Amino acid sequence: MKKFYQLIVAISALFISLSAFSAEKVTVFAAASLTNAMQDISAAYQETHPDSDIVFSFASSSVLARQIEQGAAADIFMSADQKWMDYLIERDLAKNKETLLKNSLVLIAPLSSKLDHVTIDRNTDWSTILPQNEKMAVGDPDHVPAGLYAKASLTNLGVFDKLEPQLAPASNVRDALMFVERDETVLGIVYSTDAKVSQKVKIIGEFPADSFEAIEYPVTLLTDSAAAKDFYQFLTTPEAKAIFAQYGFVNQ
Repeated sequence: MKKFYQLIVAISALFISLSAFSAEKVTVFAAASLTNAMQDISAAYQETHPDSDIVFSFASSSVLARQIEQGAAADIFMSADQKWMDYLIERDLAKNKETLLKNSLVLIAPLSSKLDHVTIDRNTDWSTILPQNEKMAVGDPDHVPAGLYAKASLTNLGVFDKLEPQLAPASNVRDALMFVERDETVLGIVYSTDAKVSQKVKIIGEFPADSFEAIEYPVTLLTDSAAAKDFYQFLTTPEAKAIFAQYGFVNQ
């Protein structure tokens, strides 16, 4: 009888353990520009993993990296640039990285804008498309990846110093998009993928790819969680890649 009781206890413990694994939470820290795509990918993953619990924290890569540095619990980190991934690797907070996606940088305006197409190069007449009393939304040029790319491009085109007083810095690229959606600024610089998910803005120009470093999205696994490893691997499947492509990302 005692052995039978011990067997029941062991089986119960096994089921509890399996249940805990199946419901294990996976926390993903991801760049704000990945919001829509990652939510759809999570939904697709949960169709075959109904007991999975994927929790996201979307923000600027710089904010997320510093939160991880300060001890925030994250299983996966997806950055919008290599800099903030390297920041964690240099501090031994991440072991390695894998470049997952690429993006492009575009100039947007509200749908109501009279501007239709702007050729962006060293000859662009910014005084015409951005009058002196108007603002252009960008991610914070000192911290936010989208802003850093924008600053690099504008600097290489020889106009950053001139336009800097007219920039409206945002805490992340989605906030920069929101400024334009609300007509709070007449222009904005965002990723093409952000512009494509909005019904309130239009792309009026694309920044030359050779005017800034390639926009790459590295990803890393921060824990040994089996559930996290499984979701991490799902990000490179044809199903996940198809979703990324739907949003305009270029798969590596």
